[in-house]
Amino acid sequence: MARAGLSPERLTLAGAALADEIGFDAVTVSELARRFDVKVASLYSHVRNSQDLRTRIALLALEEMADRGAAALAGRAGKDALAALGDVYRDYARAHPGRYAAAQLRLDPEAAAASAGGRHAQMTRAILRGYDLTEPDQTHAVRLLGSVFHGYVSLEAAGGFSHSAPDSQESWERVLDALDALLRNWPSPPPR
Repeated sequence: MARAGLSPERLTLAGAALADEIGFDAVTVSELARRFDVKVASLYSHVRNSQDLRTRIALLALEEMADRGAAALAGRAGKDALAALGDVYRDYARAHPGRYAAAQLRLDPEAAAASAGGRHAQMTRAILRGYDLTEPDQTHAVRLLGSVFHGYVSLEAAGGFSHSAPDSQESWERVLDALDALLRNWPSPPPR
């Protein structure tokens, strides 16, 4: 019999909170069972194993970030939209470091197709329409923005910018300015 109050959704939310507290890599069904003061076996009627739990946390994080991104982008275009989406990722990573790490989990094709990952790509492509990029340059730009946002957020979270001036916020704003300038002046493809 399942313990009263436990459900896949409750365990996913608790696992996400645990990831923010101790790090996504440390989240296991065993650790979650300790937090609920139950036997590990009692959780297996709700999640298959630690990988299933981690996948559920990743899907939750992708959904939360997509919802925040959609709200932040409403009514914005150009650099305002670019900055809004970048700020969503950066703010989410600061508030939820474990969940942000979970969002980077490599999902199997079926889980990836059902995830909010596609919404992230759609939001980025919507921003890029304001810069008048066509394929394949639009795909290159999606990859560039993802790389810069994730790279900056990851380096900042690891303390990479905390030992020198200027402040990382000032650098972030300059990075966004530079991305906007690059997107407005996207280079022509090299001749073949």
